[in-house]
Amino acid sequence: MGSIDTTRYSLDGQGTPAGPCAMVIFGAAGDLAKRMLIPAIYNLARSRLLPDQFAVVGVSIEPYSTEQFRERATENMHQLSTGPVDQDSWGWLANRIHYVSGDFRDSNLYTQLRATLDRVQKEQSTEGNCLFYLAVSPEFFPVVVQHLGAADLTKESNHVWRRVVIEKPFGRDLASAIALNQCVGQVLKETQTYRIDHYLGKETVQNLLAFRFANGIFEPVWNRRYVDHVQVTVAEELGVELRGGYYETAGALRDMVPNHIFQLITLAAMEPPISFDAHAVHDEQIKVLRAIQQFSPERVLDHAVRGQYGEGTVNGKHVQAYRDEPQVAPDSQTPTYVAMSLQIDSWRWAGVPFYLRTGKRMAKRVTQVVIRFRKPPLVLFRKTSVASVTPNELVINIQPDEGISLSFEAKIPGPVVRVGAVNMDFQYSDYFGTTPSTGYETLIYDCMMGDPTLFQRADMVEAGWAVVEPVLDVWKALPPRDFPNYAAGSWGPAQADELLHRDGREWRDPVRHVHRPTAPLAQTAVPTGKS
Repeated sequence: MGSIDTTRYSLDGQGTPAGPCAMVIFGAAGDLAKRMLIPAIYNLARSRLLPDQFAVVGVSIEPYSTEQFRERATENMHQLSTGPVDQDSWGWLANRIHYVSGDFRDSNLYTQLRATLDRVQKEQSTEGNCLFYLAVSPEFFPVVVQHLGAADLTKESNHVWRRVVIEKPFGRDLASAIALNQCVGQVLKETQTYRIDHYLGKETVQNLLAFRFANGIFEPVWNRRYVDHVQVTVAEELGVELRGGYYETAGALRDMVPNHIFQLITLAAMEPPISFDAHAVHDEQIKVLRAIQQFSPERVLDHAVRGQYGEGTVNGKHVQAYRDEPQVAPDSQTPTYVAMSLQIDSWRWAGVPFYLRTGKRMAKRVTQVVIRFRKPPLVLFRKTSVASVTPNELVINIQPDEGISLSFEAKIPGPVVRVGAVNMDFQYSDYFGTTPSTGYETLIYDCMMGDPTLFQRADMVEAGWAVVEPVLDVWKALPPRDFPNYAAGSWGPAQADELLHRDGREWRDPVRHVHRPTAPLAQTAVPTGKS
């Protein structure tokens, strides 16, 4: 449908504004809307990427009037904005905010919503175009979609579009994902359905495609002949905070792997699409998911690791164990850490392991993709003291410091040839400056523009769950006996290190970063025959 247009993602005010529309936020009084969605919409307004014919309609159970909701939104913006609040931009947006109160299960709510949208269409000239954002608990996804359909709010005609954004999780296993897709499909066409993954709003994630396919020096070596393995790390310093009730039903595997991490893996491993058309990109991503080698029960035991954090120290502060968190069972078996080794059965990646790990209460908040290349042969150094050379690494840092780093060996100045490991670093902030962003701006804008490239298609969701389903089944049948098995502030359980050690590899330390070094990290003298 749509295509990636790099002129639209800078948020510098130079892109094309979206067309007339209203954005309806279900769960508008909730945390996601307060911290992410409203600030993201404001950032789009400040960047001149919203049309004059625009409105926001908040929908939630809390009994606010429109004026009360505007006042609440204004107070939250000044507390949570990603940068200084421009009063003119916020005033423009605040005057376009409306509110409807009611129960998501009550059909009367949707009658009120329809009347509000009709009024907004007359006042703001939104032309009937609507973007419905479901910032609600997963149990309400089918409820809201079915009611929208019954109220005739999803009908498209005469160039009027209606789209629905669904936040993750898209089900809790394969069966529920299929059921949710079927339920949504009864009301919406696939082109109306936007399954959002906020990780894909990161500039560096989007840059994976540009980096791979716009640079002739990397794509030729992006394969099994030159790549030794790939690592994906998604680590969080935070614990479950006040989300213990939700996390007890999800856990690290469900929460992160079928969506965030598989999106990163598919973008890193996919074949070149025939174009940046959304369907072409999705077609290549689904091929990767379907090529991931299925887990047998035996393979789960050897290639998947789970963990749960105990008490420990994070940033010099003592933190409690997961089982002591609010709304968490004192004998909880829920994993807060997952590590896995995957094999992609394709011509490009045959024999190249993809290692992934994600966890809470880790030593540092970091998300990165590491491409570790094969070591060069040691023939040249066979009569020297050089035992090995450091393999080249390409590190794509997604958060918090977005950028790309390439490590390689270089000669240290001097009469004796010595080799040291150095880095070439690219930081987004150094080259392009910083722009206040929640990570949702691009995604919301794409929804308005009708570009689903950065969203998951129904078959992608089901394929992701199909990969992890055997792991969920084995872990359910064999409860862990050693929880908690890693200290808060560490990099996870020892079994995760063993997962790589068996293959003669090790995890890259995410905090190891060489930037304009004053001395090389590693030096090796290489005799040259000179006296």
